[in-house]
Amino acid sequence: MKDALIVSPLRTPIGKFGGALASLSADHLAATVIRTLIKRLDLAPESLDEVIVSQSYSNSEAPCMGRYAALLADLPLAVPGYTLDRRCGSGLQAVADAAMHVQTGHAEAVMVVGVESMSNIEYYTNDMRWGARAGSVKMHDRLERGRERSQPEARFGRISGMPETAENLARDYGISREEADLFAVRSHQNAARAWREGRFADEVIALEVPRKRGASEWVDMDEGIRAEASVESMAGLRTLLPEGVCTAGNSSQQNDAAAGCLVVSREYAARYNLQPLARLVDWSAAGCDPARMGIGPVPAVAKLLQRTQLKLADMDLIEVNEAFAAQALAVLRAWDLQDFDRVNVNGSGISLGHPIGATGVRIMTTLLHEMRRREVRYGLETMCIGGGQGMAALFERV
Repeated sequence: MKDALIVSPLRTPIGKFGGALASLSADHLAATVIRTLIKRLDLAPESLDEVIVSQSYSNSEAPCMGRYAALLADLPLAVPGYTLDRRCGSGLQAVADAAMHVQTGHAEAVMVVGVESMSNIEYYTNDMRWGARAGSVKMHDRLERGRERSQPEARFGRISGMPETAENLARDYGISREEADLFAVRSHQNAARAWREGRFADEVIALEVPRKRGASEWVDMDEGIRAEASVESMAGLRTLLPEGVCTAGNSSQQNDAAAGCLVVSREYAARYNLQPLARLVDWSAAGCDPARMGIGPVPAVAKLLQRTQLKLADMDLIEVNEAFAAQALAVLRAWDLQDFDRVNVNGSGISLGHPIGATGVRIMTTLLHEMRRREVRYGLETMCIGGGQGMAALFERV
């Protein structure tokens, strides 16, 4: 089986919910990443075999984002595209799909993009297809509805949302509010330090954002990092659920962003003089209880390590997406990993944000650039997934 190499992973800045990037639609974000990759790598667009875009909140404004964004980015008509959704794991699944295309010889070059514009997720109704005879029409917030209905209620009962799943893990693993707040502060401090030290310089592309009256503004930094975060400030926040540990401060944000890369064969890389950062060694997915979806990385990593005959101790850097501090701590506790020095060293969902469909590619982007900076061999990326799943992927620096 051929090697699948990761080339030029990059990302946009991550905007806050309703923040600096709210005026940019998901298709605009995705097409911008595609154009940037083509330009940076000086690629012949017709040499691409496929475009894969991950998006968890797609709609009919830009259906099948893989094809739509490819066309919007002016790729040749002959280059096909498709979209996939594995919720929080969508971006990582897109990379895995691209790798399988290359590893099996089905393709030599696949463009991968993860995107989400959570600020533009719409409200909808199920009452109007055939008209409402009388009375009021009910509107659903699709952002919230997707979390409440992440599992069949007839089988699993009602889950109020993702905070409930994190609270279940906090009880299971004895995680306190103070521990969750400390972990959140660490995330913000790591992300702020990464920006100060220039660690994101090679991975972030600036975006021109239109403003009122024809003006525009360049956005080139992540918007949700709280450099001044402290345990004292975190302690003053109300919990999301009564007597819980999760707050808005120690949970992931809702965000807007896109990230992308090229996944290629060694032959293609040599032909176009590309410099890959890593190869995808292997990946895995596993299911778990939807009410404890945050523990998904544990069975996923167990499958991955069994297949690769490696150990957690072999991983030089580890990424655990911070859906909630309590959830990430539960995963680390299940692994009996008490030293966090190689975990989320540049922050993650709590500080940088969690634009659902983009996060898997965003994390990989940050991970691979940090692996190059430190000159280490192995990086492990893990994702918990709403509905009760986990994903893991092993990257080796080349």
